[in-house]
Order: sequence, then structure tokens, then C-alpha cells
Amino acid sequence: MVWSALTDGFAEALKRAGLWSEERLARLELAIPREPAHGDWTTNLALLIAREAGKPPRALAEALVAAFPRDPELFSGLEVAGPGFINFRYAEAFLNRLPFRILSEGALDGTARRGFGCFDHAHGLRIQVEYVSANPTGPLNVVNARAAAVGAALVRLLNATGHSAEGEFYVNDAGTQVDLLGESVAARFAERVNLEHEFPENGYQGEYVHDLARELNERAGRAALSGNGSAAWFRDRALERILDWQRGDLAEYGAEFARWFRESELHGSGEVTATLEAMKARGVIFESEGAQWVRTTQFGDDKDRVVVRSNGLPTYLLPDVAYHRDKRARGFRHSIDLWGPDHHGHILPLQAALQALGIERDFLEVLIVQQVNLLSGGQPVKMSKRAGEFITLRDLMEDIGADCAKFFFLMRSTNAHLDFDLDLARRQNDENPAYYVQYAHARIASILRFAAERGLKADATAGAAEPGLSHPAEQTLARKLAAFPEVVRGAALAREPHRLPAYLQESAAVFHRFYHECRVVTDDAPLSVARLRLAEATRLVLKSGLALMGVTAPERMERAAETAP
Repeated sequence: MVWSALTDGFAEALKRAGLWSEERLARLELAIPREPAHGDWTTNLALLIAREAGKPPRALAEALVAAFPRDPELFSGLEVAGPGFINFRYAEAFLNRLPFRILSEGALDGTARRGFGCFDHAHGLRIQVEYVSANPTGPLNVVNARAAAVGAALVRLLNATGHSAEGEFYVNDAGTQVDLLGESVAARFAERVNLEHEFPENGYQGEYVHDLARELNERAGRAALSGNGSAAWFRDRALERILDWQRGDLAEYGAEFARWFRESELHGSGEVTATLEAMKARGVIFESEGAQWVRTTQFGDDKDRVVVRSNGLPTYLLPDVAYHRDKRARGFRHSIDLWGPDHHGHILPLQAALQALGIERDFLEVLIVQQVNLLSGGQPVKMSKRAGEFITLRDLMEDIGADCAKFFFLMRSTNAHLDFDLDLARRQNDENPAYYVQYAHARIASILRFAAERGLKADATAGAAEPGLSHPAEQTLARKLAAFPEVVRGAALAREPHRLPAYLQESAAVFHRFYHECRVVTDDAPLSVARLRLAEATRLVLKSGLALMGVTAPERMERAAETAP
């Protein structure tokens, strides 16, 4: 891939110029300029290392350009711009070969580990993405839906860049929240069978609690109410039913998990106690005011933290440490957790506690998934027909579909609040960005069908008389396709899946301009085949980008069928 060629080239240039060091190469930043006038790739390396190298940035840039190993099949020219930027421009030969390469490598497969855009950056590094992990006390809401879209896309992006990535859902099935759920369902069941049972203060409201109560066997429920531990009986059954809902909704949404890990497993297996003992063995636990504390201040926290209260019960921190200790024991070298904004203050204590336990400093990475504001008619949407208090993932899929929901959730940075325009998402036209990209894919499929009816197809080998990409619109489209591997790499490393929909919308727009300026199927067969190949390469890239987002790439859509190639 081009990024690797540039990295290797600068390593050699630094050596030839007598400037080599691992640290200097590590500071190399490569980017694809937004302005075509600035070339196809650019770097500010000379600006970054000029002071330590003792040379003016522009002079240093010129020295690096002179020392850079030239590949005329890849770049037609290197130039120094401004105070010391180095710009690269693709060779025509590279652009002409690119459609063949894309057709040869194909679209990303179902595992996102093969196809154009994939590369082995991480060499199989095991990484886990824990996402959604909603309390099993009700249906999944729109913030959970956003986290599911982001988490699933991250797993695919990481696998596409050479990681061995898995998704995991952490079920918080221990503690006061699930107990409160059991008490709420017990009260609603009692109401159903005309028995007295006080509804708990701050109990769970909503029609879904009534649904849970209605599904219970009346004879068994009455027996549970009359015995000891009735809340536990109702809790266990409500918990399993809600988990069934969550699993079903997430599966339909396209979010996959290698494991659903239950907090109760940690407590039942003795892992929480074992983790505390491991901390004591490392000398990071001390007692004060009848409680047990971990010395997190030694590892960057602003204060030490209680892990066992004076009543002997663990705080939320201890089972969280035990859970992540279990992740590391399972062989994961890195854990990415997606949390809600109300958990931001928990990041540093957990990271510090894990370091106190001897786990690598960079093991835990936390991404905050910000709130979602659903809008309709420009006004916030607060009520759900079925849930009573909130819009659920199921509501959203039934309203606008899983594809559109995921596309919209992935359009903004995860750490930014999202205003989700339901009216826009319902539109079946070019104003809807999800529809716009899917339509571009369907339009290409329509062109290919039209060509096949006339005996033309996008072969992976060129004919003797076949032209190169000479029209500016052809070259612009090829340049956009060439950027796809870098978009995948950058999105994975920066944990920014929102780069995908931005790239796909731009690519669809570039293709539509190409389509209007360059007729694909003409009386000139060699020219038609060359343009069909470029169109098919575009289709494969669009399909791959959508696949990374978990969005389908339809072969037919109404407008595509109506449009003549």
C-alpha cells in the first residue's frame, strides 16, 4: 500500500541524508491533502525534526526529497512547498493500474480481513472491544444503539488492519439495579393478579415492565410472592427475558459479540476476592477508617480509592478491576471500552488500579459515547409508543431501518453529541446521506447489468487497444479510490469510524460527477471496458466501506432502475 511505500521511503531517505533515528521516523505524519493542488500525499516531517537536526525546515525538506528513493511507477514527482512541506503526486501508471488492483483484491470479505483496503498493520495483536454493555434492566435505547454501531464498526476496522479483534458485552447482572428490576416486576405481577405488593421507590416504570409481568406463569408467580426471596425469583426471570430482547435486537442490528460476560460469573468464581488478594500481594492495598483502599495515586490518580467498604462489601471499582484482569488473562493485549458520558470520572481510577495490579499502562483505552438527541420537525422526540419513557433500538429499526440508523450514528465523532434528524433519515432521496451512498452502489450495479446485456464487462485484464485514464473525471475518481486504504488505516488507529461515512459520501459524489461527464457504455468498446472497470472498482470500494459500517450495499434501488447508463 502507498502508506507503507512512503514510510519505507522516508526511512531510506533519513539514512541517506545522515539523519536516521527510530525516533525521527516515528514522528512521520502522512496525510492526503484536501486540496488537489497540494498533491496526493503530503508530510510535515521536515518541520517536525528541523530544530533537532540543526537545519532550516525547507533546506531539510529539500535534502529529504533528494534522498528519497524514486519509484516512477508510483509517484510522478516530489516537491517542496511552503516552509518545508513535502508533496507527492501519483504517476499516471499507478492510477491506470489501480482499477485492476482493486478488482484483483476484491471487496472486503465477511471477516473484514481480506480485500482492497486491508493490510497487516498489527500482526494479529489480540484486542477486545467491549461495547453497549447496557444494564439488563430494560430495552436498549438510542445511546446503546449508537454505541453498538460504533463498537461493531471498530471491531471490523481493527480486523481490517491486522488485529485479532473481538466484541464483548458485559452484563451487569449483580447489584442493586437488577434487584430493583425484580422488585418492580414483582409489584406489576401482583397488580396483574390483584394482590397487594408495594411498588418500590425509584422502581422501573414503562410498559415493558408490565410486559414482563404478563409473560410470567401465574401459578409460579403467586407461589414466589408468598415465599421468601420473591424479588430474586422475579429478578432472574426478568433478567433472562430482557437479555433475550437485547440479544435479538443487537443481532438484527448487526452487532456481533464473541461473548456475553456476566458480572455474576466474577463473583461466583471467586475472581473478585482473588483480585483483591493479588493487589494485597503487590503491596498496593491499605486500610483506613475500616475500609480497604488501593494506592491509585502512585499511578496517576488524583486520590486513592476504596475497593472494600467498611461493611465488607466491594465498591464498583473492585469487580471492574477483576473483570479487566480476566480480560488480560484471556490473552487480550489491549481492551477498548465504550462508555457513556456519565462514566467519564471512572476512567482514571480504573486505569490506575489496573497498573497497581501490574497490568500494562496502555492496556485499557476508554472511548466516551456521547448523548443522542432525536429530532422530528426540529423538535426533540422524547416518547416511545411501546416503551413509555424512551425511544428503543427496536423502535428505531422499525421506523428508519438498521442500515440508515447505523449510517447516521457513525457520521459524527463518538465523543460529540449527535442531533439525529429522523425526518431526514426517513427520506428516500439524495438528501439522506445513507440513501445517497447506497444509491451510488446500486447505480453502478445497474450500469454493469446494462453493459452485460451488450456483451461488455469489466475484465481484470486490459485489451491491447484499451486506453488509460485520460479524462480529468476518471483521474479524480481513481485518486479518490486510492485513498480508501488510508481511510481504513486512519479510522482504525484513531478509533474514528466516522471517517468512513465522510469518505463514502465524497466518493459517491465524485462517482456521480464522473458518471455525468463520462458516458460509460459507448460505441467504443475498449473505452467502455476501461470505464466499466473503473466503475466496478468504485462499486467494490463503496461496498467495502459500507460493510465496515455494517450497512448493506443494495444492487437495485428505485432510482437506479429508472436511470439509463
